[in-house]
Amino acid sequence: MYSDVLDLRNFYYRTQLGRVAQRAIRDKVVDLWPPLSGQTVAGFGFAVPLLRPYLAEARRVIGLMPGPQGVMPWPAGEPNVAVLCEDAAWPIATGFVDRLVLMHGLETTENPGAVLDEVHRVLGPGGRALFIVPNRSGLWSRSDATPFGVGRPYSAGQLESQLKRHGFTPERNLTVLHAPPSQAPFWLRTANFWELVGRRLPWLSGGVLMVEASKQVYAPTRGGLGAIVTKPIRVLEGLGQPLPTPSSNQSAANPR
Repeated sequence: MYSDVLDLRNFYYRTQLGRVAQRAIRDKVVDLWPPLSGQTVAGFGFAVPLLRPYLAEARRVIGLMPGPQGVMPWPAGEPNVAVLCEDAAWPIATGFVDRLVLMHGLETTENPGAVLDEVHRVLGPGGRALFIVPNRSGLWSRSDATPFGVGRPYSAGQLESQLKRHGFTPERNLTVLHAPPSQAPFWLRTANFWELVGRRLPWLSGGVLMVEASKQVYAPTRGGLGAIVTKPIRVLEGLGQPLPTPSSNQSAANPR
């Protein structure tokens, strides 16, 4: 079940807790994927708060928002790059995307397999996807006050197993949002401190799980007329050489 796009917008842009969460997740995304010129960067679900650092350098930025969620124009005050789409039919050519971020998309869709198939389709060779989902063992998935309390939370093992079944290789995983999902001033003021503590204490579970995965690409096999025959079958091998045909002079010298 998707959250409504207006609720997502209000949380990330109009609440202090949402702005703290946005900053923590976006900083980690940029740390993993520094902006590079010439790349196509896309986001599915409600990932647009994480894409702003790529607007200046990327060749193209695309915000894919699923139909049940709804769409809003983004970025504000600039040419719109957000588009409404179906879970299993994205308006992107095959192999077109270099980097793809999913947030509030995989855990809320009714057909995660179709979403993962589309991710695999649109990623080009060497492309990577970053899946951002509620952490099953974290506090944020248990709170209805944030969008991470909607949908199916994941453990790292569950998400990585699902990615492998759809042709991805998990590269690394980590957690963010180590402070509780509280509007209390103390937790909001110390959010950066708890993020630093979470990086140094791997056993401290964060509220949001991030898994980076690469697309598995198999080397094509040659067949048909292009195949190389290493041991050709010699059909006439072993047969004797044909006898020479008698010349006309020999026929005249040896009349019957």
